Parts: sequence; structure tokens; C-alpha cells
Amino acid sequence: MIALDIPGAGAYQLQHVVMDYNGTLAVDGILLEGLAQPLTSLAEHLQLHVVTADTFGLAAGQLAGLPCRLTILPPGPHAQAKRDYVRALGSEHCLAIGNGRNDRLMLEEAAIGILLVQAEGAAGQALRAADIVCRDARDALALLLEPRRLIATLRD
Repeated sequence: MIALDIPGAGAYQLQHVVMDYNGTLAVDGILLEGLAQPLTSLAEHLQLHVVTADTFGLAAGQLAGLPCRLTILPPGPHAQAKRDYVRALGSEHCLAIGNGRNDRLMLEEAAIGILLVQAEGAAGQALRAADIVCRDARDALALLLEPRRLIATLRD
């Protein structure tokens, strides 16, 4: 768990990080270089979840050996499925990270939503739902590994 007391925004007891895969942790299905170490370090404090449609079919192999619970969504309304996943964990204890239109509802539902703008870009609807925008997955994970950065970004 990571406890945050953010001036003007309140107290948070984060227990889960729910992440998209393609466009967030991966480009064209390939895990971004340099993510294994921060994911492993973060798993000492939070439960990590990857929820994806797995467009390229590579998520399981790319995440093998990393401390993430992988959920591959069946065809259907993925935005709602991702939101429901966050709700089932307890929205108030979740931080969500994504970039796509189908991430907008989970970013909005989570206590804190982080939008990434990487090689795939980011959907405008997801941008409007996010609390924070980062340029890279490594930067987003670093916010959690050094929570004072997160507090500085969200404080009033």
C-alpha cells in the first residue's frame, strides 16, 4: 500500500495499479525497454494489474516473469470492462494508467488516473478523464516509486 496525503485533494490509500498494455506498457505489442525493474519494485508496495484487449497477442509472453496479474478481455465493450475491473478492486484504492479511448472510464473511475502520451498518442476522451499526464510509462511508475512527486503534481 502507498498512503498519500495530498494538500487540497485529500488522503489516498492506494493498493492497486491497473494498467492498459498496448500504448501504455508496450508499443506494437512489445514491452517498453526499462519497465521490468520499476514494475518489480512497485510490486513490493502495490498489486499490479494489466487489463488489455491484447491486440497483438503478445502480452502474456512479454509480461512473463513480471509481478503483474494479466487479464485479457474478450471481445466487447472494453471501456466498460476496464471500468468494472477498477470498481471490483475498489475504485478508491486504485490508480489507473492508460492512453486509449477504451481507457477513459477506468481513468475516470480510479482514485487517480494517469494518461500517457507515447508512440501511439492518446485519445482526447482519455485525456479529459485523467488527473495527470505523463510522457512515458517509466515516468508514471516513478511517480509511485517516489510519491512526493505525485503529491507535488496533485496538490492544490
